Amino acid sequence: MTAPGGGEFRRLSALVARQRHDLDRMQAEAASRSVIDLARGVLMAQLGFSPAQARDQLIRLSRDSNTSVADLAAQIAGQPQPGRPAAGQAGPGRGAPGQGAPGQSAPGQATPGLRLSAPAASGEPDENAGDEQAAGTALAAAAAEFAQDGDEVAAALLEEALVSVGAAAVALWVAEPDGGLELAGEAGFGPREASRWRRIHPDMETAAQRAAHRGLETWWPAGRPAGEAAPAIGGWPEGARAVLPMPGAAGVLGALEICWPEPVAEFSDALRRLLDSLADVAARALGAGAGRGGGAADRRASWAFALLDSLPGSALFADAVRDDGGAVADLQIRYLSDEFSDPAGRPRTDLAGRPLLEVYPAAALPGGLLDIAAEVMATGEPQAISGAVIGTPLGDGIAAPVLEVRVTPLYAGVVIAWRHADEVERLTALLQQAQRLGRIGGWEENLLTGEVLWTDATFALFGQAPGAPVPIAELDAHVPADDVAVAAGFRDALLKENRQAAAAFRVIRTDDLSIRQMRAFAEPVTDRAGTLIAVRGAYQDVSADYHTQVAFAATRDRLADTEERAEEEHRLALRLQRAITPRTAVPVPTPGLDVAARYRPAGPGSLVSGDWYDTVPLPDGQIFLAVGDIAGHGIDAVTGMVALRNCLRGLAITGAGPADLLDWLNKIAFHLTDGIIGTAVCGLFDPQTRSLRWARAGHLPPVLVRDGAAQTLPLPEGVLLGADPEARFTEETLPLRPGDALVLFTDGLIERHDEPIDDSLEGLLRLSEAAASPDIHGFADRLLSQARSDTSDDACLVAVSVR
Repeated sequence: MTAPGGGEFRRLSALVARQRHDLDRMQAEAASRSVIDLARGVLMAQLGFSPAQARDQLIRLSRDSNTSVADLAAQIAGQPQPGRPAAGQAGPGRGAPGQGAPGQSAPGQATPGLRLSAPAASGEPDENAGDEQAAGTALAAAAAEFAQDGDEVAAALLEEALVSVGAAAVALWVAEPDGGLELAGEAGFGPREASRWRRIHPDMETAAQRAAHRGLETWWPAGRPAGEAAPAIGGWPEGARAVLPMPGAAGVLGALEICWPEPVAEFSDALRRLLDSLADVAARALGAGAGRGGGAADRRASWAFALLDSLPGSALFADAVRDDGGAVADLQIRYLSDEFSDPAGRPRTDLAGRPLLEVYPAAALPGGLLDIAAEVMATGEPQAISGAVIGTPLGDGIAAPVLEVRVTPLYAGVVIAWRHADEVERLTALLQQAQRLGRIGGWEENLLTGEVLWTDATFALFGQAPGAPVPIAELDAHVPADDVAVAAGFRDALLKENRQAAAAFRVIRTDDLSIRQMRAFAEPVTDRAGTLIAVRGAYQDVSADYHTQVAFAATRDRLADTEERAEEEHRLALRLQRAITPRTAVPVPTPGLDVAARYRPAGPGSLVSGDWYDTVPLPDGQIFLAVGDIAGHGIDAVTGMVALRNCLRGLAITGAGPADLLDWLNKIAFHLTDGIIGTAVCGLFDPQTRSLRWARAGHLPPVLVRDGAAQTLPLPEGVLLGADPEARFTEETLPLRPGDALVLFTDGLIERHDEPIDDSLEGLLRLSEAAASPDIHGFADRLLSQARSDTSDDACLVAVSVR
């Protein structure tokens, strides 16, 4: 949820207000059109009129009776009078506060120095002008409703409403995508003048441009005021002129321009209300498709939209919806490319024409798409966001990450384009991550062209500058003199003997001259004729493993016979195990949790096993909890346990979820170890929300003790580590309460030969209920001492209590 007063809250509230206004207006218009259509049908049925004759009859009767067409239609059809918006009701985005250019004022404000009285056609006040103007507005609305094009809309406004107040000409301008204006319709200017003003260039300053793009109203009672240099349509230099924005469904559709042949005394409140109402009438008529401007605008922009269709991925074009202060409040989606794919799976037809914040509410967040688009429109500089996400509708969460989002200015709006990560790119990212985790770098050398290709990880292993790979023939120069013979043997096996090869030698890094122990393995690539054409392989930095192996080898060399070596290995493994899993550990202080970790060896003469546990506070404030069990006993199980535990701890620092951590650990166990098989359960506890996200890999479920009752947690999907490289893991989220206790354990705690594991779990639940205590350390001690198993296996547990 968004805190009240935040920028995104205000934007979404403004969106709701605009949508409510549009809904009210459309409902009123729909009710009025329904009654008018019904009345036309009555006239056609009773008098045998054609549709056009019925329309003309309605307009004539309305004029003769001085009754609005909607009210007259309701009487003819015997229907209730439809509700209509109040005359002069402003649409969203109308006007701008404050001072405008010379001769301009905000909507509803009088021009300084004018005396407000209603001008009639003769220039004298008329006490009945308000009623006549209301009737004229209704007649103009009815005539505009039947108009076939923009010229007929303009003629309806002029003949039915504006002639009575002395106006001589009307022009209707529609905003185009590039910021220009298209003459959608005119009446009174004549063909020659109209042909000269078919289009206003975006950089050409006119009163109509100010109204359409800044919401400024222009009121000139006696021609162009002093200091005003903007050109204007029409041939009455001393006549009055008014230019108003026409409200659209989102923002401003265009501008309405009215000319008088002579000056007027002043623009009264009644006249201003009349012109505001006519701007709404014209906007509705043009928005319904009568104007030529929309189609012309689309045709003029068609080349750009065709270019969007040729782009890979998803692209949309949207223009700005500005508030009364001129700031970008939203974006209106005008076009979607043929390849557009909505993250929520909605069809293109459901998104075109809608506000961006309605379609993607997450765009309202600070620094989100709306802020970026506003900056792009202000600076004209495109922006690219890597690894961004596209927000789906509220309640649907956030869509999957996309590779890149680009926001580019186009006309008076922006193009927003993004490309989803396909399977190849995801696998590439996974390979790069595996290379980084395993300190492996791949390479390929084309023996025909001499081209050498190294991955970024390989350059990092050698400390080599990117773009300067080392051919296999020059490998000798990067190894110590003692290892030149080993490197040469590796090269000869590939190039001369045409067989797979593996070798271990030291490498002198180029950047810091440090020496690293490398394992190299490669294979030849031949054509169908058996000719060697390339070599592919990988280098792996095994310095850490090498030093460990050297230490183990030195220990073994000191033993006199097999029995002593076995005993020493056992002692060494036991020391490693105890270093990793002490019997009674004092964990690092963890916010929101009391933690007790315990380990129980099977017995003094038994082989050590691969049971382990871990509790680590992470940099993001979450607490990482894990227990695991590696199959087997002895030094192999312990070294495998150390490897997987340290890998999991290193992976946890990435901030990934438990399911992803086990997925990566499974691949490491399968590909980068010598047949390690094991189980594990891990979780992330969030102290802020007191929730635990957890996942398992073939492990027994944790036990939750709440209000004295114990139960096992439902099992998410997850098989043994190292069994299947393509296995998938899922995770669960558990809300916890203060006082809850949670136990993570290995099977050596409860497993028995003489009963099923489910019965053993039931026994642990009963024991947990009996041993429940606010003292988590005493609780852990009682579980460890009273739980019995007969499998001669080690056991460990981690018990936590929520504060």
